[in-house]
Amino acid sequence: MTPPTVARIHVALLSVALLAVVPAAVADTLLIENVTLIDGTGRPAVAGVWVLVEGERIRQIARGAIDAPESSKRIDGRGKFLMPGLMDMHIHLRGGVELSPEGLSRVTTDRTTGIRMLHSFLYSGVTSVYDAGNVPDYILGLRADERSGDLISPRIFATGSIVTYPGSHGGNQFATLVDDWPEAIAALDAHIEREPDLLKLTYEERGWGAREMIPILPLDLMQNIIQYYNDRGIRTTVHTSSEYRARQAIFAGVDTLAHPIIQGPVSEAFAKLMGAKKTPMVTTLTIGENYSRLAEHPEYLDQPLYQATLPAEEIRILKTERRQEYQERKWTWWMKIMTTIAQENVRVINEAGGVLVAGTDQSSGPALHRELELMADAGIPASDIIRIATLNGAIFLGKESELGSIEEGKFADMILLAADPTEDINNAKKILEVIKGGTVVDRSRLNIPINER
Repeated sequence: MTPPTVARIHVALLSVALLAVVPAAVADTLLIENVTLIDGTGRPAVAGVWVLVEGERIRQIARGAIDAPESSKRIDGRGKFLMPGLMDMHIHLRGGVELSPEGLSRVTTDRTTGIRMLHSFLYSGVTSVYDAGNVPDYILGLRADERSGDLISPRIFATGSIVTYPGSHGGNQFATLVDDWPEAIAALDAHIEREPDLLKLTYEERGWGAREMIPILPLDLMQNIIQYYNDRGIRTTVHTSSEYRARQAIFAGVDTLAHPIIQGPVSEAFAKLMGAKKTPMVTTLTIGENYSRLAEHPEYLDQPLYQATLPAEEIRILKTERRQEYQERKWTWWMKIMTTIAQENVRVINEAGGVLVAGTDQSSGPALHRELELMADAGIPASDIIRIATLNGAIFLGKESELGSIEEGKFADMILLAADPTEDINNAKKILEVIKGGTVVDRSRLNIPINER
């Protein structure tokens, strides 16, 4: 009797159109045998699953053996766990700018640093990243190289330059600044010509914590911009930090929120709103907690993923000079308090049925694993965190039909683990193989410090 397809897990068969894109006669095949499948949808793990990959996509998923070509690369999955590749949906890739001692930024376009950071993501099991604002030529150039196959990298999705109001948050020398409508259209068209994957706006006046007040993007202007991009098929995200501004942005039509609410506890009504609207919200807990973590617990840098992906000299500087700097900053201790508020907010929104999305606001693979730990510390179940870090990331991008879960027809972006991440999210660090687009990544050849020793 033919083993039944995991029909209760994956319902759609691969379409004829997809078969035409990846012909079975010529496609390279990969067969993962007898593995425990965690598909990223939130459904329970299933043991004894075979997964067949042809070319870049998942061809078949079944309980029991699959008849694969003799030439197929085979991976023994016995006692192992297969889950979708992780997705960090808020980074600012290092290498585009450099900060001076005075805190001013200048364009550097240091591709070597950027590629090292991209390889740190891959090494850590992150197969897709979204850069939420950077030097456009730098990040879009790397994106082009990744998509052409000239660069080994996670999938890169990028905004390029953010769009904001003069003097507002993120209004640096490579931002697209707008102050009136329809006068803004020419600048927006120039931005759209660069083919951003998402539009990133900022809607922030600060005036909380250790931050001074700054100008804010007018609400009616933001609404016009969102509509203009949506009419051209481009999704939008917005930086906000308070419930009031997030609510305004949602009803102005924004597609996603780039950060959690951090200024104070969310109301029950807002949690219900997030459950009803299903507006994806990126968690970015790590960026605020990053300061006090280094100030109080620099030993985290001794963990294997940090040791593998950060140069020894950078670790030394972090443990000494940077640690002292953070210990002396008021912002460090403010953010330590506010991180606990943000953790509770994301827990409440998750319980209300909101769509949380994993993101770090940083630039390294290990940071995403810390993000997952902080969600677990907040009380979010590991099974929920897996979906938050995989399928919900694809939903954020509007690409859930292509990415984010292990289902027939989707891109084969997956990680093979030695232990069950649904039991303990830290098991997502126990990576045996990283697979991107059906290709097993040779982690030993990535441009990271561990491979130079």
